[in-house]
Amino acid sequence: MRLLSKLGMSTAICAALVSLGGLGSAQAAQEITITKQPSIIYLPALVMEKQGLIEKAAAKEGIADLKVDWRSFSSGGAATDALLSGNVQIVNSGLGNMLLLWDRTKGQVKGIATNSALPEELVTRDPKIHSLKDYGPKDKIAVPTVRVSTQALLLQLACEQVFGPDQWSKLDANTVQMGHPDATAMMANPAGEVSSHFGAPPYSYRELKTVPGAHVVIRSTDIIKGGLSQSTLFTTTKFADANPKIIQAVLTASQQAVDFIKAHTRESVAIYRELSGDKTSVDEVMDILAQPGMMDAYTLQPLGSMVFAKHMHKVGILKTMPASWKDYFLPASAALNGN
Repeated sequence: MRLLSKLGMSTAICAALVSLGGLGSAQAAQEITITKQPSIIYLPALVMEKQGLIEKAAAKEGIADLKVDWRSFSSGGAATDALLSGNVQIVNSGLGNMLLLWDRTKGQVKGIATNSALPEELVTRDPKIHSLKDYGPKDKIAVPTVRVSTQALLLQLACEQVFGPDQWSKLDANTVQMGHPDATAMMANPAGEVSSHFGAPPYSYRELKTVPGAHVVIRSTDIIKGGLSQSTLFTTTKFADANPKIIQAVLTASQQAVDFIKAHTRESVAIYRELSGDKTSVDEVMDILAQPGMMDAYTLQPLGSMVFAKHMHKVGILKTMPASWKDYFLPASAALNGN
């Protein structure tokens, strides 16, 4: 999951932010497009898609025959581009992407709900490394995007805690940009120059299971107590204001999806494999979800978001420091009891 860096915004997006012309439609919608990503982190979205939960919830709100088109994106940046251009109405991406757009649009992009806070892990195969203090200048750590990805920011937060509040960038020079699949392949190569990977499930699970000597250095739940929400549904305030019943339908469907996952986990895994194309066996995915903290992490409650926002503001990614998590979530989401 990568964040749009403040230096990486396209000319088209900057123009949209100036004119605000791309931020949704003021008319009530009969058809919406929602983005999704192929990861176990986004399992609730896949359950909503397969079971038509948003359409069913919308019908109960009085919107008959709502059409929901789920469109796959490989990165959060591409999805947020599509939101700003008006090509999609709701994005399901990382919390950091939503916070950045909330900031850049001066509050005209806000969250609807989160639906997972699965723990992420810094894994290494280097036998001499057991804490952040053991990293030397030549020890490389793979992250999806240096400095601005969720994992890179979590590493900065961890450095603050271990080395002191002014040492958040201490290990930035150790990080190298590498997608999760490539990083996992590098971890499996004993001669690979990158011996650590701050990854998301299922990649960290596979590394711990298959890479000789692989072990956890630190977990996201160690860094942010209670966990950090990742999969986040967000939209423009213009769309939300024009479509309050759709927003409520998304909230209802999200809760139904989370409840279904917890009550019917194996069936949910089958849905995940069907819609994501992941060839991992049902039993292996079930084993991943059986790891500590995994099932409880499927929740609509925004977790750890203010800690994350505070750090993003400290390092200059956010220009505005929110006073509360409710600043960047819709009023309809106020009952989620976030933090």
